[in-house]
Amino acid sequence: MNPLSRPTRRILARAALALAASASLSVAIAQTAAPAAAPVAQVEGAWVRATVQGQKGTGAFMKITAPQGAQLVGAQSPVAGVTEVHEMKMEGDVMKMRAIPALELPAGKPVELKPGGYHVMLLDLKAPLAKDSTVPLTLRLRDAKGAESTLALQVPVLTAAPGGAAAGHGHGHGHSGAGSQMDKHRH
Repeated sequence: MNPLSRPTRRILARAALALAASASLSVAIAQTAAPAAAPVAQVEGAWVRATVQGQKGTGAFMKITAPQGAQLVGAQSPVAGVTEVHEMKMEGDVMKMRAIPALELPAGKPVELKPGGYHVMLLDLKAPLAKDSTVPLTLRLRDAKGAESTLALQVPVLTAAPGGAAAGHGHGHGHSGAGSQMDKHRH
C-alpha cells in the first residue's frame, strides 16, 4: 500500500506536470531567444566554368568575406572526385597552379577567387557541367578560434564571370582532353 494519501499523490502529480511544462517552456523560450549563429563568411558572385565532353576539371570562382577573419580550408562537390583550393601565380615566365592547405580570409576584407588567381578546383568531374545548370559546392571554413564550419552553396555554371567580365584572362581553366595541363596537374 502507498504511504501517501490520495490527495497528496494528486498534488505531487500536478506539481510534477507543472514543473515539466515549465521546463519545456523555458527550453522553448531559450531556443527562440538565442540569436542565430552568424555565418563565418559571406559569398558573392559565385560561378563555376562550364565544361565540354571529356574535360576532367574546371574552376569555381567567387568573392568571400569573413567579418571576423577565417580560412578557406577545403571544399567538396558531388560533381567532382576531388575538390581543392588552388592558387595560380607567375614563377618567372611560367604560370603555375598548385593546391594550398588554406586561404587566409582577413577580417572584413573581400578575397576574390578568380581565373588566374585563387580558386576552387573541381577535378575528376563525373560528367560535363552544362551552361545554365547549377552545381552544389560546400566550402569548409576555419574561424579565428580554430572551429570548422561549412557553407553550402548552389553555384551557377557559366561560360564567363557574371556581369559579362572575361573569365579567361588568357590563362583560365579551359583545359580539355587528354594531355592538357589539367591532366598533368596531379598531387
